[in-house]
Amino acid sequence: MQITRRRGTIAFFITLGSCLVALAIALNVRWVILNWHEIVPLVLGVVFFGILIAGVVLNTIFLVREIRRNERHDSFLNAVTHELKTPIASIRLYLETLQRRDLTEEKRQDFYRIMLNDSERLLATVEQVLKAGEVGQRGPDDISIRVDIKAMVEESCVVVALRNHLPPDALQFLNNTGGMSTVVLGNPEDLRTAITNVLDNAVKYSPKSPRIRVHLSVEHDAWVVLRVSDNGIGISNVHLKRIFKRFYRVPSMTVLRTKGTGLGLFLVRTIARQHGGDATATSEGEGRGATITVQLPRLLQP
Repeated sequence: MQITRRRGTIAFFITLGSCLVALAIALNVRWVILNWHEIVPLVLGVVFFGILIAGVVLNTIFLVREIRRNERHDSFLNAVTHELKTPIASIRLYLETLQRRDLTEEKRQDFYRIMLNDSERLLATVEQVLKAGEVGQRGPDDISIRVDIKAMVEESCVVVALRNHLPPDALQFLNNTGGMSTVVLGNPEDLRTAITNVLDNAVKYSPKSPRIRVHLSVEHDAWVVLRVSDNGIGISNVHLKRIFKRFYRVPSMTVLRTKGTGLGLFLVRTIARQHGGDATATSEGEGRGATITVQLPRLLQP
């Protein structure tokens, strides 16, 4: 309902802007016809007409962007609220059960395990929100530590597989570096966040029997390139660039039902660009999986 209302608002402002532009054109044409033989009024009329049209167009674009930005902001708040509220409610329920009932030791251990998982989920959400605020403040001095990307990717693959309880063949790491160095200069904490977010996204959006393939290579002797491919829900072409924007989530029911804050890929691209690299996405379409590529400048003198 809220999405429909916002789309109606956007359509209203676009229609209003178009009508105002059409009216201005009609008035200007009439002005030209009435004053075609007088140079000064004619020139002034055309100049003011151009200014008026530019103002109307810019105002319409600004309003539409603000509406979309507010929509993404509201979606982010709703997602974060859900991500915080759900594990808190779960932990409280299990604590109340432990307090009121006499349970077996085995059952207690199950409850403790579930509460630990919920607390980790809660902590991950808070850390991601905090990281989104911190990552833009990095200076050159914060990106000066030698980091072996190969070792970090291997470690992250193990962590993500254990955290998501994946079977052994669900997440495979393929080292295509040919023994070349994969050391870069960077901030280890930020790079680990970027790599983990890419892997988590691949698992998150491959809900049925995920098959994640992680390829690491060195290209043109200058770039360390990480490609993470999945067999998940895929991404339509129109959304491939937008998914890296802050708070952006693809407006698909399958995506909206998936937990997330819309910050993961924003952090990935921001971190990659701060390190002199970039992050891109490719997909053959909805239902056909996606590949996220992160490239970082290789340290040529390890």
